[in-house]
Amino acid sequence: MLITNHHLRIRIRPSTCLYHLGMRIKAQIMSSTKFPISALPLAQKSQLLIHNLTPDSHTPSAEVFRTKVLKETPSIQRRARLLAGPSHFSYATPFPTEFPYDIEAPVPTPQDNPGGYIEEWLTSGEPLNPLPAPKGHPGAPLRKYIAKTRDQPLDLIGISETALRDCVPHLEVGDAFAILGTPTLSDEFGEDTDPIPSDIPNVVEARQDLIDVLGGRSTLMSPPEEDSSPNTVPFAPWSLRYSGHQFGSWAGQLGDGRAISVLVTPHPKDPGTSYELQLKGSGRTPFSRTADGLAVLRSSIREYLCSEAMEALKIPTTRALTLISLPALSVNRERVETACILTRMAPSFIRIGCFEALNGPTNMFFFGGGQQKPDYEGLRVLGEWVAKGVLKLEGAESGNAWGKELVLEVARRNAKMVAGWQAYGFMHGVMNTDNISVLGLTIDYGPYAFMDVFDAGHVCNHTDETGRYAYKFQPNMIIYALRALLNSLAPLIGAEAELNGKAVSEGWAKDATEEKIKEWTAKGKDLTDVLEKVAQEIAAEEYGKLMRKRLGLRRQDSKDEVIITRPLLELLEQYKVDFHSTLRSLSYFQPSLVESADLTKPSSNLNTFLEKILNVSPDSKANKQEAKEDLTKWLQVYAKRLESEKEEWSGVENIQETRQEEMLNVNPRFILRQWVLEEVIKRVERDADSGKRVLAKVMHMACNPFLPWGGED
Repeated sequence: MLITNHHLRIRIRPSTCLYHLGMRIKAQIMSSTKFPISALPLAQKSQLLIHNLTPDSHTPSAEVFRTKVLKETPSIQRRARLLAGPSHFSYATPFPTEFPYDIEAPVPTPQDNPGGYIEEWLTSGEPLNPLPAPKGHPGAPLRKYIAKTRDQPLDLIGISETALRDCVPHLEVGDAFAILGTPTLSDEFGEDTDPIPSDIPNVVEARQDLIDVLGGRSTLMSPPEEDSSPNTVPFAPWSLRYSGHQFGSWAGQLGDGRAISVLVTPHPKDPGTSYELQLKGSGRTPFSRTADGLAVLRSSIREYLCSEAMEALKIPTTRALTLISLPALSVNRERVETACILTRMAPSFIRIGCFEALNGPTNMFFFGGGQQKPDYEGLRVLGEWVAKGVLKLEGAESGNAWGKELVLEVARRNAKMVAGWQAYGFMHGVMNTDNISVLGLTIDYGPYAFMDVFDAGHVCNHTDETGRYAYKFQPNMIIYALRALLNSLAPLIGAEAELNGKAVSEGWAKDATEEKIKEWTAKGKDLTDVLEKVAQEIAAEEYGKLMRKRLGLRRQDSKDEVIITRPLLELLEQYKVDFHSTLRSLSYFQPSLVESADLTKPSSNLNTFLEKILNVSPDSKANKQEAKEDLTKWLQVYAKRLESEKEEWSGVENIQETRQEEMLNVNPRFILRQWVLEEVIKRVERDADSGKRVLAKVMHMACNPFLPWGGED
């Protein structure tokens, strides 16, 4: 049977399930249609965290939050507080405002309601006023709500073309790229080549719609009752609860202190995959403790660029969509800086700390926070959602035990992620358990760095005084975080072990004694050795695979780590040689260079090759002759290893050219080094209009790191 219309053409078999047919048709229609952000399709209830997990008791539903909390007690979402035991999240709206809030008390203060003026002040800034559905989209699932007093200027600083293409290709951004100007490093103040912004109303409206929603000026929520239908899915933005170990010490409840998820939309070509859009730096939430909930331009630019740079290197990561500056909003850090909101995206932002929040160390209180008692039912609810809706574990939907497999799957994913970090010299800097994603995505880019001169002990975070998160310790720290996940889920895994492969059911621990919980926990922790073995083996295997690719080796050899990779890295460290440029240079290496390794002739090809490697790092010049000799010995071993692979290259006409091409496609020419980041930030802070052109160019380079930038050839 063939179904056709002006938008799609799809052939189906008679046995095709109508549900799946509908999903396929919907996917094809969506893939050819673009929507302004306020009209984007909303994910189904089964894909929405807020309809599968337990809300904060003070914000019990999207409807109550929108119609009651925002009008009567909006301060509940701005006050630092511990959520009730079973809660997984709290509804909250973006509120990018200087903190402490400048609220002037009336004189005299009403005695019957002394704090009422605070609620009134906050209410005036809440998005209580719904706007009509966007033109051309009367059936949009959500409405845009605005506040009376939200009028601060917003300046679009950047949009990632790659994130837009990969995650939300159905999002209409209007002429947003035109107002960013032409990407350039050499002519940042030249406006002659800039695209001309559109004067077509719906194009301009789509761009402004994007800026308003992702800049925190307006909020997407369910339509008001008079505009809703039986198919309306209740929706409001939220912040996630989690706890965690920070630098090895228990920190209690943490949570999204400056991040609010504002939309979840299915991918047009794969409706089973949805992307959560989260605003980072959008104001206080119940998890902010004493902080202001804001982010600055400097840190936002760093995360914006690195998220997409990591994707280009094929390292699992959250994605960055937009950067919107709030030039009139000052933020006090070590100096006064400008506020900025970053929109990041992922299928889920759930972390290991989400599980720790429901079963972590107890009887501890901290200034501005603390930790609730274990809530085993909340743990089950979260685990089921992650197993079924996030990780999509096989068998989880059928009532089979999922706890053990959840932990092992998180281990597999994070092992692959950290292997990518090590292979590309990436240092996260803050590998606290609340910063480790259950999806194995690099998340929360803080004081990160990419390796310059190779140093296995390098610490990129100046507050990490003990070197806990040094480059060489990152695989161990992933193991530490995975143990924390297992500790949280251990009683549930132990209980499942008694059910002969079946999942625990609602109320599974309600009548369990303390002794029984301890027994289950001990049984669950029996998984520790298996967990660590899985993580270590997968990390080692993935790291070996990536390094072989970077070295142009096709055959897997268990001795490569000892004979090839580690000796090279030791030489780079000993002679203070640049990590990435060395591997890039090896792309051009030919075994014939070392057949007559004569270093006494300055003009020899080998000498020229070694000079190119060593001259990149000024510190390596002190012992240059010794470095050349040692590197030559290594190159001789490497050349022999390359020559041993002739069978793997059978049928290839020009092995050297093909190997070179493959290596150039995995060894980046452009790396997001610290000096690059500092220069970009300086340009944008100095002048946003010209700086955004430089930012766009650097983003383009970061997304295409293997091109021969800088006249390499």
